[in-house]
Amino acid sequence: MTGTARILFVHGMGRSPLSGWPMLARLRRAGLHTETFGYGAALHDFDVIAARLCTRLQAIAARGEVYALIGHSLGGVLLRAALDTLPPGTPRPRHLFLLGSPIGTSRLAVRLRRRFLFRALAGDCGQMLGTPARMAGIAAANGDVPTTAIVGVRGLAGGPFGTEPNDGVVARSEVVAPWLGEIVEIPVMHTLLPASGRVAEIVLQTLLR
Repeated sequence: MTGTARILFVHGMGRSPLSGWPMLARLRRAGLHTETFGYGAALHDFDVIAARLCTRLQAIAARGEVYALIGHSLGGVLLRAALDTLPPGTPRPRHLFLLGSPIGTSRLAVRLRRRFLFRALAGDCGQMLGTPARMAGIAAANGDVPTTAIVGVRGLAGGPFGTEPNDGVVARSEVVAPWLGEIVEIPVMHTLLPASGRVAEIVLQTLLR
């Protein structure tokens, strides 16, 4: 996957496209083209952001290039939602990488979803992450989109995670599922996943197989 191959990075909640800059710089040095998708979780509902992302994916697919997707945390949830609504016949991505991205509800979001500050800063997207029925409605990215979950395990034990491996924001059990094609654990905390050189290497190794 080289030449005109393209990577789209979608950042996590409360972050910006700049959060992935070190990783994307490494991918560009390897010959891949990169671009980002930005959004404000406090400003727009989840469905509005996902619809805009779907439009962006259609535009990328229409170029006829091979492309792959990287989503950090909420960004991965948005990508799964957008992929599920792509019109039939739209070329699918070569690969999807989920960095610490919840598959079901986030237990931190469940704890925080009724608190005023969380509601103000996370908006409808935060409510989405803490609502089982809504998260269950996000389709699995399986079948024609090979998917790799990159799981951080640098978080401390205790708190809402007990003794379970975690990255400080999500536990391992929250970001894995049977339909995932590959699960890779790395000793990185949640907020640093999109800046990790190790993540960049995993992406390159996967795409250049």
